[in-house]
Amino acid sequence: MINRRDFVKSTAAAGLAAGFPAPALYLPHAVKPVVISDYSGIGFKNGGPRCAVEEAFLRITRGEDVLDALIAGVNIPELDPLETGIGYGALPNADGVVQLDASCMHGPRKRAGAVAAIEGVRTPSLVAKAVADQTDHHLIVGKGAQEFARAIGFTIEADLNTPNSRRLYLEWKRRIDPEHWLDPNRRGQVSLDAGLSMVRDGLIPEGSFYGTINCDGINANGDICGVTTTSGLAWKIPGRAGDSPILGAGLYVDNDVGAAGSTGRGEANLYNLSSFLVVESLRRGMSPKDAGMEALKRIRANTIEKRLLNARGLPNFNIRFFVLNKAGQYAGVSMYAAGEKTFAVCTENGAAELPLEPLLQGEP
Repeated sequence: MINRRDFVKSTAAAGLAAGFPAPALYLPHAVKPVVISDYSGIGFKNGGPRCAVEEAFLRITRGEDVLDALIAGVNIPELDPLETGIGYGALPNADGVVQLDASCMHGPRKRAGAVAAIEGVRTPSLVAKAVADQTDHHLIVGKGAQEFARAIGFTIEADLNTPNSRRLYLEWKRRIDPEHWLDPNRRGQVSLDAGLSMVRDGLIPEGSFYGTINCDGINANGDICGVTTTSGLAWKIPGRAGDSPILGAGLYVDNDVGAAGSTGRGEANLYNLSSFLVVESLRRGMSPKDAGMEALKRIRANTIEKRLLNARGLPNFNIRFFVLNKAGQYAGVSMYAAGEKTFAVCTENGAAELPLEPLLQGEP
């Protein structure tokens, strides 16, 4: 009995002997490594030589595990006290306490981990990876997440505020003086209005108010991973968890298809499970840009509450998606070209800041 390999060899030899060309041998093309991120991935270096996307790309091309490389990248802004939307020095919750969220997904291993409302750890992305590596769980929250981190050797600090984040917190408290609470119909809006007024006054970058860095990457073998880490919405209700630690909302990775992550209004991603939707759109053959736009259109259609609409009847918030497919193609899209208007990418040509493609014109 002849086996398949011998049959192919003999068939090719017979073809050559008869004057026919040998059958073409189709091999998968290697993917060019790529790392993409929101602006935080290129805008902060914490005094070091590289930003997040550069660090991650360097490590990926050296042969490191993709997720390890991405997390080493986002550790840079997590530890940078000037990045007030992530990690150390991030804007605190309504009680003045910094609570952090993070998630990660390892495409080849099909593993994931996340933490929410963790206190006292500067790099929640590393704790999220430990959840994936050392437990049977995907999400550990609050005090339990802190105790898990302590048990595996993380340093727990009493306070992650810096003088800057504390100063901004006290300014926010000043703006929500009790005299502003007279209208019972606006009690749920006063905190948000005060925070957004600080954005308008230039005290807080819009990206820091909503927080978050998402970073996704692919290596030459086509292995895809992703990580998202954040302090969440500034001045949030203590214990609030946004989209970042929830698989399918703030991050989703399928190694056979691609990855997507997001920054902006987390509740919109939670309701629409947006990152999962983006990856499923990639699965159906959409380009990264079109897949991201599909999620933005879904969010726009499902935003119907008056308090979330502007005078034009459109969403009064911004949201962004960073999309990477199995071929190494990528895109950055946003609801509006406002606030942070660019995203970061690193390829063999180095790091670059590229414009986000907006769905809607104008500002929120």
